[in-house]
Amino acid sequence: MSSSIKPTALEPDPSFDRKTTSLLGRVSRHVPVYGLPALTVALIALFSVLLPDSFPTLFNLRSILADKAVIALLALAATIPMMTGKIDLTVGYGIVLWHILAISLQTKFGISWPVAVLIVLACGALFGLLNGILVEQAQIDSFIATLGTGTVLYAVALWHSGGRQVLGELPDGFLALAGGDLLGLPITAFYVLGIAVILWLVSEHTPIGRALYVIGSNPKAAVLNGIPLQRCVMGAFVASGALSAVAGVVLASRLQIGQAGVGLEFLLPALVGAFLGSTTIRPGRVNVWGTLVGVAILAVGISGIQQFGGAFYVEPLFNGLTLLVSIGIAGYAQRKRGQSIKRRIAQQQLATEPTPAPSGAPTAKTASV
Repeated sequence: MSSSIKPTALEPDPSFDRKTTSLLGRVSRHVPVYGLPALTVALIALFSVLLPDSFPTLFNLRSILADKAVIALLALAATIPMMTGKIDLTVGYGIVLWHILAISLQTKFGISWPVAVLIVLACGALFGLLNGILVEQAQIDSFIATLGTGTVLYAVALWHSGGRQVLGELPDGFLALAGGDLLGLPITAFYVLGIAVILWLVSEHTPIGRALYVIGSNPKAAVLNGIPLQRCVMGAFVASGALSAVAGVVLASRLQIGQAGVGLEFLLPALVGAFLGSTTIRPGRVNVWGTLVGVAILAVGISGIQQFGGAFYVEPLFNGLTLLVSIGIAGYAQRKRGQSIKRRIAQQQLATEPTPAPSGAPTAKTASV
């Protein structure tokens, strides 16, 4: 398992004293936590100044929210297994089949859209269970296992669609899933917000969430503490699969056609967003709000560059470079966390060691004699 996704956050040091620390020290301490959100705000301000007629507009905001909602959902899906130290590549491959299946069930088989959506969600969850079984029961590395199953999913999507677009008349209720508005903004943005709040509550404020983080940080300690490691990891993959299926339904409602050539381009930005999420808010530890910040900075950066007339290859180049930078920052944050823990342990050991007796003073042994 890659150490860059082990969820060991840089928690505040209890010995940190504001009175004895310089202003520069306090600022540098908060940079890893709030640096990425601050950079996002700075980019928004910069592009708003340089592109006053196009960037700081409601139209651009709606466009960003509508375009990046699917990526945000996939990034949140990838975040769940990352809490346990695993990686799920099927979030990018699975959406290819899920969005095709959501349309073909209605257009080819005449199934009502609510039932079709439930079938797709169930398929996503079952495939997540398969990933969990391969990783925990068969003991296959999560990267290899999900790369293999994801490729199989993509092949099934090609077979099911015949390599052609899946077209047909779709009901208004299904189209409204991604085509509606709420408070003047795309309704898909509120799907992302609602799911993020649920994941945050579960991961940060429930025993299940704490168990996932313990597993990702130290699997042996989790087992010794009675945490059902296999069930938790398998459950994380099930949740990831179901959430990627939700993203597939949203994509199908938005595109209104199914095609195997759409979906794979979401894999890299989704993983970048999840990895970036481990470098902010709770540095060194994947977290929900950090993931959304990671997706936001990608969306803002790419939107601004494209409005400047960036070439067609700018987006994958930006995503790839950002992935490398985010993994580097995550590794640095983890090393800082390890150094902080070692330093704290050393200080505690020094504080508990007995003070040596002065030279020439009688020891307890000589005193008894």
